[in-house]
Amino acid sequence: MHFKKRRVDKKSSYPSASAKSLSAEASSSKEVALASPLSIEEMVRKAKTLRRHIIAMTAKAGSGHPGGSLSAAEIVTALFFNHLRHDPSNPRWPDRDRFVLSKGHAAPLLYAALAEAGYFPFQELLTLRQLDSRMQGHTDMTSTPGVEMSAGALGQGLSFGIGIALAARLDHRDYRVYVLLGDGECDEGQVWEAAMAAAHFKVDNIVAIVDRNRQQIDGWTYEVMDTEPLAEKWLSFRWHTIEVDGHDLSQILSAFEEAATMKGKPTAVIAHTTKGKGVSFMENNLDFHGKAPTPEEAEQALKELE
Repeated sequence: MHFKKRRVDKKSSYPSASAKSLSAEASSSKEVALASPLSIEEMVRKAKTLRRHIIAMTAKAGSGHPGGSLSAAEIVTALFFNHLRHDPSNPRWPDRDRFVLSKGHAAPLLYAALAEAGYFPFQELLTLRQLDSRMQGHTDMTSTPGVEMSAGALGQGLSFGIGIALAARLDHRDYRVYVLLGDGECDEGQVWEAAMAAAHFKVDNIVAIVDRNRQQIDGWTYEVMDTEPLAEKWLSFRWHTIEVDGHDLSQILSAFEEAATMKGKPTAVIAHTTKGKGVSFMENNLDFHGKAPTPEEAEQALKELE
């Protein structure tokens, strides 16, 4: 692993969701050498920390997308704190692995992971969606360290990731590309055009991860546009396809390790998750796709995540 440093915060928790605690800056932090990837137990705690950041950020902003950010916390934790080759002190290191957030509305999750990894100070998280903040509502690669793609319109991240993966081939570099898609996003035709292209060009250094939480902005995915059988679709597009419990870190890491052994074809990981995972009143609650918690709801959520 080349991920040389991460930021360790002595007080990165949010004791309550009061206005005072939501606006308080995280206290003293320092950078230390990262000797090894985090263990499963450490990653379980890290995922919970990311969820606390997501709640605090969206509550402070009064807007955002908590549901789909919470559902993918284990996926992003496994990548940034165990699997990815990256260097927070050098975000544009040419040999880094790339993480592309195609479901760009889950920006709070990515920002939380980047702050925890040491890309920027924790206090910036609480500027989410404010004017002149680097924490935009959808990711902006021109302003936020560690962000690989500017997002907004759904369906484009896989095409973007394939382009990066093909560039590695042309440049004779061995980095890998991981693209996180929403399952509602898979309604987009461009996703399947990209899937065809990746198989045709034998792009074996890319992994598409589908956050299969079964909800999207307009309702349950089976009601809006039923994509089942989803795994069989990826298989029919000639992708090596793995299904996992998207909240089981061991399964997620095993899938990434299996993907790294594949030659001549791309890999799709279908991660079965729960929208709003970790907060009782948000789980499988369609309201929280794009609605921030109130201060009272945030206080309850943060207590549940202690």
